[in-house]
Amino acid sequence: MQTQQRYYTPAEYLELEEKAESKSEYIDGQIFPMAGGSINHNRIALNLSSALNFAFKQQDFEVFMGDVRLWIPDRQIYTYPDVMVIEGKPNYYDNRTDTLTNPVVIAEVLSKSTQGYDRQAKFADYRTIASFQEYLLIDQNRLYVEHYAKTGAKRWEFQQYDVEDEVISLTSIPFQISLTDLYNKVNFDLGNSEAQTDASRSD
Repeated sequence: MQTQQRYYTPAEYLELEEKAESKSEYIDGQIFPMAGGSINHNRIALNLSSALNFAFKQQDFEVFMGDVRLWIPDRQIYTYPDVMVIEGKPNYYDNRTDTLTNPVVIAEVLSKSTQGYDRQAKFADYRTIASFQEYLLIDQNRLYVEHYAKTGAKRWEFQQYDVEDEVISLTSIPFQISLTDLYNKVNFDLGNSEAQTDASRSD
């Protein structure tokens, strides 16, 4: 006999998340444990966030890494982007200083198990956020980045980068980074040691 799927309210999720030893996402009333990232995943996220943080020392932007939660109100989703950039003051959801609602730029480091989800359903969810302007999808197993920039209502421009000396130029914030710097110390021979997540999220 098939076990009935348990559904949770957002409040129930937050209560469980505060007590949990590891992070989980909340999607459509369900809770999905998040797998730990690989060494390459961590290096890429750190390279990007460090470069962003250095670039914005004297500017009104702030950078957050994967431990800060994002609330997507139109979809009733809580998630943890790998890297987020906000402009101005953080907009905290329901006065929770661990949950933001106003990212301008989001970056996700792709894994084999979640790349389909990051490219499709998650991107569609992010696009419901009014402040959201640019999306970076960074492959951790090869030199490859997808860049989406909002150009108008329901219009996004796509560009890919796959040559070592190419430079990614963001349009919504004053920032550039070369693929050489983004992939600094990344060893593709390590492969992807990240644990597999729920297969239903990679469709």
